Order: sequence, then C-alpha cells, then structure tokens
Amino acid sequence: MEAQAKGVAGRRGERKKAVSKSSKAGLQFPVGRVARLLRKGRYSQRLGTGAPIYLAAVLEYLAAEVLELAGNAARDNKKNRINPRHVCLAVRNDDELGKLLQGVTIANGGVLPNINPVLLPKNTATADKKNLPSKKID
Repeated sequence: MEAQAKGVAGRRGERKKAVSKSSKAGLQFPVGRVARLLRKGRYSQRLGTGAPIYLAAVLEYLAAEVLELAGNAARDNKKNRINPRHVCLAVRNDDELGKLLQGVTIANGGVLPNINPVLLPKNTATADKKNLPSKKID
C-alpha cells in the first residue's frame, strides 16, 4: 500500500522541498561545494560522506575565530569595519593562529608594533636623581 502511494505521489510531480547538506549539518559553509572541490581535486580515489561535512565545519570554525578576533582588533582601534590590518593583528597576537599562519603574508597587513629594548633610551629620571649633588644646609 505505502509503496503504491509513494509511486503515485511521484507521478503527480509532488516533491519534498530540497534541503541542503549544510542546513542538515547546521553549518553556514557550503558542504556540497566542499565535496565537489574534494572530488575535483583528486586528493584520494574515494571520498567518505562525512569528510566534506567535517572539513566545512573546521573551515567555518577557523573563519569565525579569525573574524571574532579581527572584530575585537577593529573595535580597539575605534573602527566599524575590519580591514587587513585588523586581521593581521588578530592572527599575530593569537598563539595558535599565529603558529598556523606562520609563513603567511597578509596583503596590507603591516607588522606588529615592536621596538627592540636595546634601542629604547635609558630611564633618565632615576639617573638625574643620582647625579644631582646633595644640598647641605650650614
């Protein structure tokens, strides 16, 4: 009975609404596109069904992490928009992201503000106090 009803519904053209793999997995990143690129890239002969979901989830997590830190850097600089400088500051100031993107150059990112301690002037306030002659009252 159920098989016949299923066939009849199929002939009428009634279809369930398509649900994307990303929404099934609860992700924003495109699972279908990641799967297509993994197949097209020929990284392996066979591809499991969970691989593109896992990879899309990892990519989404990394993107969210970088965007959150870059947004914080933008707010610290009193800006409303994230620019490459904020992304660079966010990545370089985070230990794990800095290690992951160690050899990566971010265009228009600049460098971390850093002055070698040797180049800084010595503390003159304490040196002046030591060099001043003490006044003696007779």
